[in-house]
This record gives sequence, structure tokens and C-alpha cells, in this order.
Amino acid sequence: MTKVTFLPHSKICPEGLTIEAEVGESILDAALRNGIEIEHACEKSCACTTCHVIVREGYDSLVAPSEREEDLLDKAWGLEAQSRLSCQARVEKQDLVVEVPKYSLNQVAEKRS
Repeated sequence: MTKVTFLPHSKICPEGLTIEAEVGESILDAALRNGIEIEHACEKSCACTTCHVIVREGYDSLVAPSEREEDLLDKAWGLEAQSRLSCQARVEKQDLVVEVPKYSLNQVAEKRS
């Protein structure tokens, strides 16, 4: 099992949490299985950016993102060089440290009137 540490997020994981994930499991599936409710508006189909995360440690251990994922990431709020869609990023053997951004495009849109 691989350890995935989620940094504190004020709404979905205020204290932060370290979980175990199976090799080949998506970061999103591991998070959801452990009660970390990362938003995923497209139901894990790589069609939106609401599950955007930033992999602070272990990024290079992940399989490179597909062209489709990269195209979608260009639209993500707070994009960084180590950004991934958590529904697409599959855990390998190296431990990860993951940050869930403060906002997603969906959350920002919901706050507008």
C-alpha cells in the first residue's frame, strides 16, 4: 500500500489526513474511500476540473497525464506545474503528498449570482 497524505483543507479535510491507497487506484477513489469528499462533477470521466489537486510530493512517480487531462487542466483554478485531475492520477509505489486547492471552477461558479 502507498501512503497518500492530504494537506489540511478548510472544508473537506480540516486536519489533513494520511491514508493508504492501492497501486493503480486513482487519488480520487482513495480519497473518497477514506471520507475525503473531493468534488467530482463529471463522475470521474475526465470531463471537468472539479477534482483538481496539486501533488506536492511524489508527482514524478505518477504516469504522465494524457493530452485530454492536460487540456482540461489548463482550465483549472490555481493551476500549478504539479497539478493533476485526481480522477486520472493513479497511485504508484511512491508515497504522495496532495493538496486540494481552495476553490474549483464549480465552487467559484456556484458563488456567483
